[in-house]
Amino acid sequence: MNSNFTNIIRIVLGLILIVFGINKIYSFIPLPQPPVEAANFIESLVNTGYMLSLIAIAEICVGLMLVLRLWVPVALLLLVPLSLNILFFHLFLNVPGIGAAILVTGLNAVLLYKNRKRYAPLFREAY
Repeated sequence: MNSNFTNIIRIVLGLILIVFGINKIYSFIPLPQPPVEAANFIESLVNTGYMLSLIAIAEICVGLMLVLRLWVPVALLLLVPLSLNILFFHLFLNVPGIGAAILVTGLNAVLLYKNRKRYAPLFREAY
């Protein structure tokens, strides 16, 4: 798990999550106008008053855990539902922006595979 390849992937993935998580809160990166369905979905997340902020905070926290190398296997597991939802959002609502979603999901998958031995106890019988 400590090869240069995995370290670079871990840091790049962490930085992507931090930057886009902060962007959800402060909007410093202008994003293209999404299709109507995607805009409606994002608007509904904003209208809850907490959901988009919660997603942003989760992305920032996981990104920091990856960059600072804190509980990396746990961070990768926490990222699975986030990365799949990012991928599905773009797959079903905003196909033109799917590149970043594939990148995040792919990097997460590679790092999960590199850490597969750490997850083995989760799949052993408890009795």
